[in-house]
Amino acid sequence: MKRLLGVIGDPVAHSMSPYIHNHWLRENEIDAVYAALEVKAGELETALTSLRAHGAMGLNVTLPHKQAALKLAASAGDTARRIGAANTLVRTPDGDWRAENTDAPGFALTLEYGDIAVEGRDVFLLGAGGSARAVADVLARRGARLTLCNRTMSRAEALALDLAPAARILSLEDGLRQLTKASVVINTLSLGHAGGVLDLPDATGGIFYDISYGKGAAANLAEAGRKGWRTLDGLGMLVAQAALSFELWFGITP
Repeated sequence: MKRLLGVIGDPVAHSMSPYIHNHWLRENEIDAVYAALEVKAGELETALTSLRAHGAMGLNVTLPHKQAALKLAASAGDTARRIGAANTLVRTPDGDWRAENTDAPGFALTLEYGDIAVEGRDVFLLGAGGSARAVADVLARRGARLTLCNRTMSRAEALALDLAPAARILSLEDGLRQLTKASVVINTLSLGHAGGVLDLPDATGGIFYDISYGKGAAANLAEAGRKGWRTLDGLGMLVAQAALSFELWFGITP
């Protein structure tokens, strides 16, 4: 019987994770299948119970479930616990879920591969959800001068309190008006998946990094490019965090 893995979230039909992981499964001759599993907000606990009963051995977690997944897991790795969000779930020998976070090290790898220096530079982070928490953790630890921008100020304040106490906090509207001060802008907002486009100013030599990819990032990356920003999408981060998840499940680096 094939072992089951998958990515859970909403939306999830666009995800490239099944293509990536099923390729690695075939390449390593592992008898398992990886699927995209739509799980609506409020349905995560039921889904995790059902997937455990059906023998699922590992899961990736995407929006809107990363913080809830950590709370529902029986145990957690140090990085997930520190960040307050999980993007990977691993079945333990006793059958429970252990929460891990590979978003943070995956994001860190993309900064290195993209030659993006953040130490001492003005970095604006848009959003304050589970992915933003992983990104903020890396940026704060690398010494970025961080500005957090979010519609719901209380979520940005909570993120700063937990992970980046020196960060400046702005509303999303105010933050967008001040982006000309940024050397790097990192967008973790999901509005691109619903067709939304950020109102970006003309660039002054900065980088616009959208951690989404494909259609979810296309409009904002196109707008950023028109305004003169150097652009980067989240495909590299997706592959990097996926490889780290695969290693947690199988002990193999793909």
